[in-house]
Amino acid sequence: MDLNLQDIKKSYGEGDGRQEVLRGITFALKAGDICVLLGPSGSGKSTLLNIIGGIDTADSGSVTIGDHTIERMTDKDLSEYRRDHLGFVFQSYNLIPNLTVKENIEVGAYLSDDPLPLDELIRTLGLWEHKDKTPNQISGGQQQRTAIGRAIVKNPDILLCDEPTGALDYNTSKEILQLIETVNRKYGSTVILVTHNDALKQMADRVIVLHDGQVRENYRNETKTPAAELEW
Repeated sequence: MDLNLQDIKKSYGEGDGRQEVLRGITFALKAGDICVLLGPSGSGKSTLLNIIGGIDTADSGSVTIGDHTIERMTDKDLSEYRRDHLGFVFQSYNLIPNLTVKENIEVGAYLSDDPLPLDELIRTLGLWEHKDKTPNQISGGQQQRTAIGRAIVKNPDILLCDEPTGALDYNTSKEILQLIETVNRKYGSTVILVTHNDALKQMADRVIVLHDGQVRENYRNETKTPAAELEW
């Protein structure tokens, strides 16, 4: 599904303490795009991601995915929207410690009427040999792979990734970015990747650069660089 944002504004606080976080954000993504949402800390990236994800609400403006418009949704509609259309991947893995890798991923499958084939996905994630281990028995990179699996197994239209490599070393980060590319290519999910790492923009179809709550750059890469070839 295509995603369209129109004049999204968001502030926190009141009176003299009021802070404008988003100051009229407008852009569109095509279904199947990898979008890198780039900017320094405090630029509004995570707030914008949370609004797209229906976790936070905008003060004004419109977010539309396909024929669904977020600001018109009831709480029940929002819950169904998140369940049916979105997958979330965060810097912290939030895995269930007493479940195995396979069981953690399977939790996501229970949320979908049309989940991806579980065993095939585990192999795609490179976790087949670790599927019966618990999170404390695997590396940070493998835990993040598991978290991505949990998000993608329900076959979401949009995969929202908030600094998914922030807690990982260089080589593991590149492995995770390659995995996100593979998931995008194989399953067709639109990917929105929030980062402050400027190098990641080279792997994107669409690059959105935020600064002080505004879109400073919005362009499409004519030639993408595979994640395996990125350097920073």
